[in-house]
Formats: sequence, structure tokens, C-alpha cells
Amino acid sequence: MAKPIVAIVGRPNVGKSTLFNKIIGERRSIVEDTPGVTRDRIYGESEWNGRKFILIDTGGIEPKTDNMILQKMRQQAQIAIDTADAIIFMCDINAGLVADDRDIAIMLKKSGKPVVLCVNKADRVGDVDPTFYEFYELGFDKDPIAVSSVHGTGTGDLLDEVLSSIPEKEEEEEDDDVINVCVIGKPNAGKSSIINKILGTDRLIVSSMAGTTRDAIDTRFENEYGKYNFIDTAGIRRQSKVDDRIEKFSVLRAHMAVERADVCLLVVDATEGVTDQDEKIAGIAHEAGKAVIIVVNKWDLPETEDKDTVKYTKKVYEALSYMTYAPVIYVSALTGQRVVKIFEQINYVFNQSKMRVSTGMLNDVLNEAITRVQPPSDKGRRLKVYYMTQTSVAPPTFVLFCNSAALFHFSYQRYIENCLRDTFGFKGTPIKLIIRQRSEEDETRI
Repeated sequence: MAKPIVAIVGRPNVGKSTLFNKIIGERRSIVEDTPGVTRDRIYGESEWNGRKFILIDTGGIEPKTDNMILQKMRQQAQIAIDTADAIIFMCDINAGLVADDRDIAIMLKKSGKPVVLCVNKADRVGDVDPTFYEFYELGFDKDPIAVSSVHGTGTGDLLDEVLSSIPEKEEEEEDDDVINVCVIGKPNAGKSSIINKILGTDRLIVSSMAGTTRDAIDTRFENEYGKYNFIDTAGIRRQSKVDDRIEKFSVLRAHMAVERADVCLLVVDATEGVTDQDEKIAGIAHEAGKAVIIVVNKWDLPETEDKDTVKYTKKVYEALSYMTYAPVIYVSALTGQRVVKIFEQINYVFNQSKMRVSTGMLNDVLNEAITRVQPPSDKGRRLKVYYMTQTSVAPPTFVLFCNSAALFHFSYQRYIENCLRDTFGFKGTPIKLIIRQRSEEDETRI
């Protein structure tokens, strides 16, 4: 059956993210005893009694606030409510029934969606806290359910009630041709703005305040170029500036998001150029073996006086000397300039990262490379490279068998890698070379 969508909503700091993590079985949402930690909508998938469903964690709703971020959090929560098939409305038994709970209840009733009232932090063993009965005043059709999101008690009854309120839908085929695209970069480089321009909607909160996006957010998107899942990540700051515990969680989420990606978009601020922090962020994707596209954003601004893309690209590659394989594209998230070109590059580098080359063709290139540039030697002993084979893709990985791994210097490995790129392309993807040492006697027996 098609997966139903369930949204968790409520005031800040009532335990929504803890319940979300408990249900999906992993720490995807940031959990911290600080109001306003979860800002955008976080998606996860779970299963209960053989029925799979999608769970959305939302930022805390404060119905009456002048704070811009809190106002946008409410907008995001409203979008989640509109998207959901059913809603878990979470309150806090320790705080009791408060005015904001009543305001949120009115908002949820207007949505017309099935609502299950969840009273969290009911950790007492035995009798139910008398405060629990206050929540009947909210007037929902279903009885409230007491849970402890920390311990997991009551969550089974909660899920039974939620899923029973959602009629089953027709089966939808799973997409196995979706490209996962992770958007990485410094805070305020324009990552969320680029995704919003691509989607044509304010899917992600956009603010000039650095650090707005704290979690990694997944967004499915399909157009004439293909099917994509965009993963927006918190801007990765310098380690010396990561003094906030929540910020540290965000950096960890960014690393995890890169691991899930097929392609990474490294967003660079054109007005600043490639900074030391950009180099470190790029290194995360490079070390993870991910295909990378360098997206130079804000190319429309007056500060980018040097509009010569050839010169600018040269500067980019000078700063990212280990990533000259990555294509560079110049865009403006504000005007939409060349943003659509990103899809062509995504498809191209994704296919390049999945490319396989036959062993015969690889060894033709290897033999020609050895003939052109003789392998290094040391103290009368010369490196012999017997043969090469490809073992995996994404990144393309090659094993080279030789007589001495110590003689196979990094510079000669780089030479072999360049020969592979000159012949087969592998644009946008790192190449991994694994050196295996074999004795000459072993090679004679083969």
C-alpha cells in the first residue's frame, strides 16, 4: 500500500523529536532540551504491525510570536499538517494544559485531518497523573494517550490509534532510480535558496542568519531530467566556532548526509571565493568518495567583479587542488540563472561515478602508460605493475597488482589516475586506487 504520512506537532520542547527518533529507531532528529531546536520538517520511515508509514518531525509551534524564525517554523509545521494523512498532537503532562496547546488544537481542528492527542512525559509507573485528564478539555474525538517518548511506553497504543485513523491507499511502486543529492557548504552560502529555486517553493526555511538549517532535510523532486532526492544540510562552520552542542550535532548530520548521497553539490559564495573552510568541507565529500559538482553561487552580485569564469575556475582548482575532477558551474539562486543546468551536471557525474571498464581495456591503458613513463626505481629495484582490474563503482575503484607497494609512489599513482581520466573521463568523481603487492614468483605461476 502507499505509505501514509504522519506529522508530529506541538509546542516547543514537549518531546516531539524524542518520539520521532524512538519510532523510526535512529537519531535522525536533533534532540536537545532547548526550545526551537527542530526548525524544518524532518522525514523518516517506520513500520508498525506490517504497515509502513512516513513520519514528519516539525519545529515547535508558538502561535503568538514576533520572532521571524519562530514564525517560519510555524509555516513549516503548517505545511507538514497540510501534507499529512494524520497528526500526532503532542503535549507535556509536566507543564499541564496551557494556552498555546488550546490555540494549536484550534488550528488542528480547522485542518480537518485525523488528530491523535499524545500526552508525553507520563513516566510515572502505576496510576496516571491526575493532570492527564485536563487534556480532555481540548475536545478531540479520540481519547488522549499517555506516552513516554524517552522510554517508549504507550507508543504502541499511539501508533495503533494513528494508523487506524488512516484509510489504506493503493500501492505505489518504489523508486529505485532516484539520485540522492547532498547540498553542502559554509553557512549562508545559499544552499537552501538553491533548493528552493529548483523546487519553485519555500520548501526550506531561508534566512540571512547563518546556521538556520540545523538538520539534514530530504526533499523528493522529479522533472524532465529525472528523479532526485535533495538533502539540504546545516552549513558546516569552522571547528573552532562549533562551541554549541546543537551545532556539533548539525556537523555530524552533515557528515551522515554526505554518506547517504550519490552526488554532492559544494556551494561556494562567489563574493568570497574558495576559503579554507570550503576546502575542508570539500574534503568530506572527497574522502567519502562521492561525485561532486562545485556550484559557485551569487554570480549575479556586483561584488563578483571578475566575471571571467575561466580565470575564476582556475582559482577554484588552485584552492581545491585535490578536486580538479569536479565540474564548476556558475549560478544565481536569487535570479535562477543557470540553476536548471545543475540537473544536467548531476546526471552526468552520477553516470560517470557508476562507470565500469573492462579489465582488457584497463590493461591496454596501463601498458601504454608504463611504456610512456617508466615506473620508479630505488636502489636498483624497479617497480613492476602486473595488471589492473576494477572492483567497484561510486567511486570507481581499481586494484593494481605490483611487485613492491613501497615503490609505487603517490606521484606515479596520480599519473596512472590521470591516464584513466584522459581515456575514460570519470568527470566529477574521485578515483580510488588500491595497491596489492605480489611476489614475482606468484606472478610466474599465473
